[in-house]
Amino acid sequence: MWNWGQSGAEFVLALVVFLLHIAVICRAITKPDRAPASRVAWVACIMLVPVLGILAYALLGETSIGRDRERRFRAAEEGLAEPEQAADAPASLDPTERSLFDLTRSINGFGPTAGNRVVLTAGSDAAIEDLVADIDRARETVHISFYIWLDDGNGGRVVDALVAAAARGVTCRVLVDALGSRAFIASPQWERMRDAGVHAVAALDDIPRLGHLAIGRIDLRNHRKIVVVDDEIAYCGSQNCADPAFRVKPRFAPWVDVFFRCEGPIVAQLQWLFLASWIAETDEAPPGDHVRSVDPVPDGTVVGAVFGTGPTQRPGAMSDEFVATVFASRRELTITTPYFVPDEPLLEAICAAPRRGVRTVVVIPAHNDSWFVANAARSTYSDLLEAGVELYEYPLGLLHSKTITVDGRIELVGSANMDRRSLELNEENNLLAVDEGLAAAVRTRQQTYLDASNRVDPAAVAAWSFPRRLVQNGISMIAPLL
Repeated sequence: MWNWGQSGAEFVLALVVFLLHIAVICRAITKPDRAPASRVAWVACIMLVPVLGILAYALLGETSIGRDRERRFRAAEEGLAEPEQAADAPASLDPTERSLFDLTRSINGFGPTAGNRVVLTAGSDAAIEDLVADIDRARETVHISFYIWLDDGNGGRVVDALVAAAARGVTCRVLVDALGSRAFIASPQWERMRDAGVHAVAALDDIPRLGHLAIGRIDLRNHRKIVVVDDEIAYCGSQNCADPAFRVKPRFAPWVDVFFRCEGPIVAQLQWLFLASWIAETDEAPPGDHVRSVDPVPDGTVVGAVFGTGPTQRPGAMSDEFVATVFASRRELTITTPYFVPDEPLLEAICAAPRRGVRTVVVIPAHNDSWFVANAARSTYSDLLEAGVELYEYPLGLLHSKTITVDGRIELVGSANMDRRSLELNEENNLLAVDEGLAAAVRTRQQTYLDASNRVDPAAVAAWSFPRRLVQNGISMIAPLL
């Protein structure tokens, strides 16, 4: 006998699921500031994988950090006075360089400042030694933000320095990402810092929880790397607070990074970025609620500007800066990045460079700690090689340095990868600098990577099997979702 009750319930359930699919598809199509490729990928995912597609969208489809947190971030940024800076760009800049700095100014309001000294540290361990020495000399404040902090040799040395600084009466503020540094937060070192008087906070600590599904994706992270000591010295770059051996992923070690020690007016810009995140996370405004201006260094030759991107900044800001920097090249463009999953404008800009007569070199790791990223990156090899890009794979560890040098004069360095997470999701901080001496130092470091790398053979790529290409291109299709 026909069971009308059961069939009616099934019909209602099917109707609810159908309407839910329609609603989610409409949201995926109409969400502001979403790239067309992302819209198409999400619609395909939702239609081809029923129910699971909706769940995937709930996990990864929205870039909001939540209304309350977004309100706090915007309030912190609007309430924190920007450091004083010259109204006009330094006269030493050419029109192309001025245009690049105009773009950075459109992100956070920071224009180019002259009189900076920026030094590329000798290596990961040397960077920590320099950092510890500066903390040991601190008189007033130490502000630190890292995505990953490990309870290992280098991580422990920085903890020791902070504990000692706090004992001297130095105000120490530490901001680590709640997901990236989760093991460190659960370690005795975290409590040791807090017990010593270090103000230690986990950033975005509520986002990994299931309750965040109602307001946005669960993997938005604070990926910034910033240190500011006494409003006089700052560090930025790709390095986390950890040993190069990177004990959580030793199979891919060593991690190969760059870290820059900065003096001069750009220190105030890095301080502003740190304090904006700190105030948003803690509601604690340091005394004065402002950022001190920092005088130019007498022998500072670097013209630079810092900028930070993230969910509360203009969408596409990091991609815009990457693309503009690539198009600024006239003779030579060298790029190193660990995670190469560029959006369409960035990939097209890189491919256009050699066609404009620019020697274009891209170096990425031979072995990546992300299987998805490795395959998505290799899906771009054919396009890059056909365009004339010199493509290299670094085999001696995870090349984690995120650097661009242009024509021996322009440098773009920092925390941002050339992948969708850095371009569209995470909080990042980069430094745009113009200086031939700094460019030479960074280019020399890039050359050490090149000397150890293997050039990708176009014939070998052309000979890749059909199943291999199918996997790589299939993963590249879902890259906009990740």
